[in-house]
Amino acid sequence: MMMTRFTRWVGFVNRNKIVESSKKETSFRRKTHAVKMVARVVDLRSDTVTKPNEAMRSAMATADVDDDVLGFDPTAQKLEMEVASIMHKDAALFVPSGTMANLISVMVHCEVRGSEVILGDNSHIHVYENGGISTIGGIHAKTLPNNVDGTMDIEKIVKAIRGTDGELYYPTTRLICLENTHANCGGRCLSIEYIDKVGAVAKEYGIKLHIDGARIFNASVALGVPVHRLVQAADSVSVCLSKGLGAPVGSVIVGSNEFITKAKRLRKTLGGGMRQVGVLCAAAYVALRDNVAKLSDDHKRAKMLAEGLREVEHFSVDLSSVESNMVFFDIRETSKISPDRLCEVLQERGVLAMPASSTSVRLVLHYQISDSDLQFALTCIKAAVEQILTGETKNGVVMQNMISVAQTVTV
Repeated sequence: MMMTRFTRWVGFVNRNKIVESSKKETSFRRKTHAVKMVARVVDLRSDTVTKPNEAMRSAMATADVDDDVLGFDPTAQKLEMEVASIMHKDAALFVPSGTMANLISVMVHCEVRGSEVILGDNSHIHVYENGGISTIGGIHAKTLPNNVDGTMDIEKIVKAIRGTDGELYYPTTRLICLENTHANCGGRCLSIEYIDKVGAVAKEYGIKLHIDGARIFNASVALGVPVHRLVQAADSVSVCLSKGLGAPVGSVIVGSNEFITKAKRLRKTLGGGMRQVGVLCAAAYVALRDNVAKLSDDHKRAKMLAEGLREVEHFSVDLSSVESNMVFFDIRETSKISPDRLCEVLQERGVLAMPASSTSVRLVLHYQISDSDLQFALTCIKAAVEQILTGETKNGVVMQNMISVAQTVTV
């Protein structure tokens, strides 16, 4: 009897303790959620990660808009006319993304299903655009090896061209695609001389030339030549405004009036027609107006970053390959550091990066990266390497780079 009473009393006490403990835990969680730790972040994953600045947001808020599907949005028209003028082409068309810009361009040039396009095996269109030219366009890709500088051998291009005389057996070549700058080749720039040679080949064989100019302004600034001269030989160009130029959304296609008329129809077919799109075009116009002049600073910082990385004995960096705003570095096999692990540790320290392969990492500069950010990133990279090799924890290190920001959060 006494044992039973004692057991009941203990159970009662324990239940009270559990309830009290639960209350304390809830209180602790509230306090924990109320104070979030916000680290300094230097984002080098891509130049697509920029946030719209105040000038862009203001332009978006006050943009003069109308229905662009009906062809009446004045801000969209203003942007399109400006890009067409800069590129010395007849007309232009705003589209939601670079992927759609390339898909539309290829499909316009290859209207006959089963047509063939010649492009690099490491090109963005072939590698990163979900095979859209095949799955949606019914277009056959004839890939040629990209050289380290982003080019394809002219001789190989000529040999790959297939005319209508063999159409009973083979797809007919109707297009050549180039990429400038070439992302997977480290942001390398294709020269005027090379593009003109490819354009001459296309003209000789009666086929078209499209340039994926996602970062064509980077190429123009790096080479020191007007952008319109770089695309003079091209029948169409896709220009991404949300990469190097830092707009929040959008690309523009340029070409002849006939080409853009067909492109507009395809944009509607693919779901890219948008109504009051001037809200987006307003920010893109600011980016085009203000940020081309800043690209040279991105290129200089890329060189500085590459030089800093070369000081790390476990890395290999080809300085001559850093021509624009991208830096690729290889991790030596003897270091036992994987790109995935390095990027993971860097993220803990406030630096965001992306593995480029099983042995390399890609870093991309943009206009929202300062000299201070660059030095911070280099310091973190060197510390991350040391941490991985020695097995040290990051405790106490990350905290030095963090600020406590009180926020009200309801649990």
